[in-house]
Amino acid sequence: MSENTPLVRWFADVRASDVAEVGGKNASLGEMYSRLSAAGVRVPNGFALTAQAYREALAAAGAEAKLRAVLDRLAITDIAALARAGAAARRIVYETTGTAILRAAIANAYAKLAREYGPDVAVAVRSSATAEDLPEASFAGQHESYLNIVGEEDLFEACRRCFASLFTDRAIVYRVNNGFDHFKVALSVGVMKMIRADAAASGVIFTLDTESGFRDVVFITGSYGLGENVVQGAVDPDEFYVHKPSFRAGHRAVLRRTLGSKQLTMGLAPGHFGATTRNLPTEAAKRLRFCLNDAEVLELAATALAIEAHYSAQAGHPQPMDIEWAKDGEGGALFIVQARPETVAARKTAERLDTYTLQTRGTAVVTGRAVGEKIATGVVRVVTSAKDLEIFRPGEVLVAAATNPDWEPVMKTAGAIVTDHGGRTCHAAIVARELGVPAVVGAGVATATLHTGDTVTVSCADGEVGTVYAGALAFEVSHVDAGALPLPKTPIMVNLGNPDLAFKTAMLPSAGVGLARMEFIINEHIGVHPMALVHPEKVSNAERSRISELSRNDPSPQAFFIRELAEGIGTIAAAFHPRPVIVRLSDFKSNEYAALLGGSAFEPKEANPMLGFRGAARYAHPAYAEGFALECAALLRVRREMGLTNLLVMVPFCRRVDEAKTVLAEMARHGLRRGEDGLEIYVMCEIPNNVIQIDAFSEVFDGFSIGSNDLTQLTLGVDRDSDIVAFDFDERDPGMLEMLRLAVTGAARNHRKVGICGEAPANYPEIAAFLAGLGIGSISVNPASLLRTLAIVHDAEQTASKT
Repeated sequence: MSENTPLVRWFADVRASDVAEVGGKNASLGEMYSRLSAAGVRVPNGFALTAQAYREALAAAGAEAKLRAVLDRLAITDIAALARAGAAARRIVYETTGTAILRAAIANAYAKLAREYGPDVAVAVRSSATAEDLPEASFAGQHESYLNIVGEEDLFEACRRCFASLFTDRAIVYRVNNGFDHFKVALSVGVMKMIRADAAASGVIFTLDTESGFRDVVFITGSYGLGENVVQGAVDPDEFYVHKPSFRAGHRAVLRRTLGSKQLTMGLAPGHFGATTRNLPTEAAKRLRFCLNDAEVLELAATALAIEAHYSAQAGHPQPMDIEWAKDGEGGALFIVQARPETVAARKTAERLDTYTLQTRGTAVVTGRAVGEKIATGVVRVVTSAKDLEIFRPGEVLVAAATNPDWEPVMKTAGAIVTDHGGRTCHAAIVARELGVPAVVGAGVATATLHTGDTVTVSCADGEVGTVYAGALAFEVSHVDAGALPLPKTPIMVNLGNPDLAFKTAMLPSAGVGLARMEFIINEHIGVHPMALVHPEKVSNAERSRISELSRNDPSPQAFFIRELAEGIGTIAAAFHPRPVIVRLSDFKSNEYAALLGGSAFEPKEANPMLGFRGAARYAHPAYAEGFALECAALLRVRREMGLTNLLVMVPFCRRVDEAKTVLAEMARHGLRRGEDGLEIYVMCEIPNNVIQIDAFSEVFDGFSIGSNDLTQLTLGVDRDSDIVAFDFDERDPGMLEMLRLAVTGAARNHRKVGICGEAPANYPEIAAFLAGLGIGSISVNPASLLRTLAIVHDAEQTASKT
């Protein structure tokens, strides 16, 4: 179907280079339809009303002079004047595009499309500006789209409204702010077969992480029904990540997933033009399920990678993409309905590091999804209607159930944004990223809890969870030019347990992860004692019911634990790939294990848990061996199914060499064999016996990581949890320095790797200098200490080289 006219172009004959004729959106649809179908990218067929059609209609009516009279002296900061001018401009364009020539062209093209898809085919009608979906300016959401349009009359009406939407208030403001001449931008209209996502699902894909700008993942969001709910932030969508390098290497696995609440489902409504869609509450059972299965997530990831590769080749450089997808409820096929260059997160690099840190913690009022990584304070303005926008003051914190594109002129002046609904690809999130202001979306009760006039602090500096605190809290901002940082010869790694911080932290100049804390994931993301999942019959009815709720989307409670742990650890390993990530096996004390759901049924009551049933002693013991098997299964999934062989394993609190051999045998029984597929197994060097018998421990382990906290505690006989003797806890004690020396030189003598994973080198420059002088293999510190430690160790190495 390629019967083109000056007014109509079919997708099969449209290319990416045709932006001037059919606008950015239609050029991209045509490019994918004509060039990527062979690569498995499905795009519904359609046609574009050209920019020439728009210009000829305006020229025939002498409309430009009328539009200039309306717009030339407009002050876009005057909201009332902007509204009047926008309405007048839209009326002019609407009236001038109602020509018989356009009506006939649209009717003929629609008839041809109906011959392919059937009579009265439903179509989506989308605006496509000639300055749209460009790498430097997206124009996303500035113009109108109409769904489920059936029949020639309604299609003609929808096309006229699209043409007129070139002058929505938000589009006028966007062009002025981005330096585009109103009269050099024209509008094309895309008409494409409507995909029945109303009976299935739809959403958005980014070929990078939208918060950190991390490039090695595909980020997929989705919800039931038509995609406008996801884009507008009316729902909290499901989220999925796929790791690009592993996927390209043939490992087909979802890296991570988060279940969204998916409150509403946008479907089709009976009726005529203007009332063709409606929102209904999503069924409770569907809200508790993911809207996509793993096979569909992976198919979308493959499609996204094909699109990204194609556009990157055209651009001559890596080009992250922002893609909209829809699942057809009639056949189950997955379609791409839009793709454009991602223009905000793609600008983030690791060259300039801006770190926001709260100096104090206040009272948390509401929490939700964090957008951006900044902190802001301001006065709340709850916005429930357009009238509230008229009294909005620059710098205020905009609080609303959700935002929409008409609010953008005011949103551009907000100090922060907080919404009840929405995920990280909703309208509020997209605008906040573009503006560089923090936003907390999907906060649930923000409009009910926060009140106009409240002073609050909006913090998005702690990973995926954004928090609104009462009052104006002090915070600091550090700016570092990473490209100018002098890097020491000694590798400096980071300690990390929170997968939510992995992508952001991975962009720092570290050598990998020296300590990934498994227990953080078990506590925060799983929350259940492993043995309670193996033996639910031993816990209370209430606990058993809660376990069933948590594991409802998995084949079994044990499968829930394995998946959650694997996805948490896998996220950290993927973020730093191919740099090494050393994960420490669970090191809860018995009292900490007992605090997990169902834990009290399996843990002993110990007078001193710090020296009790912890670490290596648990793994082969009958009281925990079945739980340890789940840990091993998760690690095996990360290395084999996800293909993340940069993941290495570390055994904590291993008292004796025989105990070490027992643990290694247990790991091998569960598929984790030292040396197989490059698996290295380290041991925490945190007990004096590890140092005293370092030659013997070297025979069974590949390396050592000095745990300075426990080693100091046990060397000096100081309870590190006791305030009254805290003054005696000092890593600089001569006895401790000798322990450090013996550990480093002993490992070197046995040709084993050795590092340290405590904060001592960051807190005490003299210890960093001492360890560097000994030739330690690596130093691992918390991310907040990384930049300081890089400088300290570099200076120590420089000083040592001069003596």
